[in-house]
Amino acid sequence: MASLNWIRGIEHPTFAGWLTVALYLATSLSCWRSGGEAERCAWRSIAILFLALGVNKLLNLETALTAFGRAVAHLQGWYERRQPVQMVLIGLAVMSCVFVVITLLTWMRRAPIATWLALMGTTFTLTFVLIRAISYHDVDRFLLERILGVPWNFAIEMGGISVVLLASQWRQAGHSKSTSALRAHR
Repeated sequence: MASLNWIRGIEHPTFAGWLTVALYLATSLSCWRSGGEAERCAWRSIAILFLALGVNKLLNLETALTAFGRAVAHLQGWYERRQPVQMVLIGLAVMSCVFVVITLLTWMRRAPIATWLALMGTTFTLTFVLIRAISYHDVDRFLLERILGVPWNFAIEMGGISVVLLASQWRQAGHSKSTSALRAHR
């Protein structure tokens, strides 16, 4: 049987790796504080998800899951024919996340635009993490390519996290203004 080949701890102990963990945690905290009464559940759910993704990044749990899948494929004898399975999993991840975003946007149809933006950014980030965990070699090669000196892997992940963080800050600013306007109106 193939070994799990997993080392607990941040996979990329670089500035970008630690920045990604910090962004997840800051976004989680910001989302926890966001939202009006109507969408508080959505913001709290995003906060919990981003906390979990930050812990995942910090402990390298995604790589453990990938290594476990690889070990199972070796053990069951289909590792050499894994590409179709990976493509199906990637397709299922994308379709599931599209379904989730449509469901969430329908559920939150009356929510402010900042909440919609956060839901889309969350879905984008989660889809990226799931696809990366599936570890399809062509995707992995692309993610190691660089844009402005930064690997796509970090640019995409930090971009998605940043969208959610900015949306939560926008929502907090909007909520503060609407609360102040209500108080002034009374």
